[in-house]
Order: sequence, then structure tokens, then C-alpha cells
Amino acid sequence: MVKNFKDKLYEIIFEADTRAGKAFDVVLLVVILMSVVLVLLESVPAIRKNHGDTLILLEWIITVIFTFEYIVRILVVKKPWKYIFSFYGIIDFLAVIPSYLGLIIISYQSLMVIRVLRLLRVFRILKLTRYTAAGRTLAKAIWNSREKINVFIFFVIILVIIVGTLMYLVEGEASGFNSIPVSIYWAIVTLTTVGYGDISPITPLGQFLASLVMIMGYAIIAVPTGIVTAEMMRPSTQSNTQVCSICLHDKHDDDALYCKKCGEKLHPEKKSTE
Repeated sequence: MVKNFKDKLYEIIFEADTRAGKAFDVVLLVVILMSVVLVLLESVPAIRKNHGDTLILLEWIITVIFTFEYIVRILVVKKPWKYIFSFYGIIDFLAVIPSYLGLIIISYQSLMVIRVLRLLRVFRILKLTRYTAAGRTLAKAIWNSREKINVFIFFVIILVIIVGTLMYLVEGEASGFNSIPVSIYWAIVTLTTVGYGDISPITPLGQFLASLVMIMGYAIIAVPTGIVTAEMMRPSTQSNTQVCSICLHDKHDDDALYCKKCGEKLHPEKKSTE
């Protein structure tokens, strides 16, 4: 009976194929958003002064909820350490530890450390990635495109170094291009079409070179977008929320009976009743 309850709890927490699982995800999403909003509101001096006690109370209620969720996740998985050191396990840990560390570090010399720890609670927003299918699709597309993107970034780095060096030679210190690193900074700002305007060329040749860099910037911005978009357009065979209870792998086909990573049977309690 305990094993069946544990399996049922695992299905609710780690998957969203059932009504209870979907309800759990929705509640947790609301709590995560509330937590992030509290961190933002707490940074406003007037709100912190007038409603500080209320914010602290709500924060501890949310911390207790996240702590309970974290402990239950550890208890229901078959290999707790696998979850603890996974990406989502680390994110869940970061969601609860800052509040408790703030209680331990109480000396006046550690006020800045406490402030940093409290701001770390904003990392709870990363917990949203577990529940957004669109986010997982985008992350997968970016990961699958990593080699092409790395080559593209390497090309851009070479380009800004060359352009920055040329601009340093053309403009010189009189125009504010005091060194090659400063000129490379200008090339990056111009190539990305940000254009702070703190440094600008004044010679005709420098302005001509800057114009070319601006035009290239529009083309370069479109390249990674096209790479990721092409990867996202590829058909995917995975659209369920099945999570292996052993290795926590979650990228299974809809008709998968076994985990493609470790071979563990998926939904053993379900298969046995069919």
C-alpha cells in the first residue's frame, strides 16, 4: 500500500498526464510566480517599509511549501541523489536554501551576504522551465543548434577583433579609440545595433567603416534566429510528460514502454493493471 501511494505521489509530482498532476503543476506555478513577485516588491523601499512584516510572512509560507515539495520529490524517486544533483534538483534547492541561510548569517558584517542570498530567491523563476513545454522546445532547439551557433559566435568574435583593430588604426586616440580593447567594445556595440554613442568615429574613413559594420549587424542578428528556427521546425515525436523514476529522463516517445536512457519500465503500476 505504501509503495502504491509512493508511485501515485510520484505520478502526481513528476508528471502531468492526470488531473491531479495537472492541478499540482498549476498550484506550483502560481506559488512560483507569487514568490518572484514578492522578491520584486521587497526591493521597493516604500513597500518594504509599509508591508515588510506581511512580505516576510508570505515569503516563509512559500518557503515552507517549496521545502515540502523538495523533500517529497527526494522521497518518491528511486535514486534521490540522481534528482538532487540534476538541473531541476539544484534549482529546487536554490529555491529554499537562501531563506534558511539568512537565519544562520546574523552578524552585522554579513548584511550584504544576506541581501545577496535573499535576492537569490529570484532563481525560483527557473522552476517554471519544468512546466512550460514551449520553453523546453526552445531549449532543445538551441541545444541541438549549439555547434552551428558556436561557429557563428567564433566568426563574430574574429570579425569584431578585426574591425576594432582597423578602427583603432583609422581613428586613433584623438577620437576616443584609446586602445584596441576599447575599439573592439565599440565594434560589438555597433555590430549588435545597440549604439550607446559614447564613442563614435569622426573621420570619413572611420564613418564609412562604421556604416559597413551597421549594415552587417542587421544580417548577423538574423543568422542565429534562422538556425534556431530551422531546428524548431523539425518534427518531434515526444509530447508527453513521462519521467523515468530511476534516471529522471523525460524525453520519451508517446508509445514508449521503457526509458530510452536506462531501460527502466515506464509506469510499472499502470502496465501491471492493463
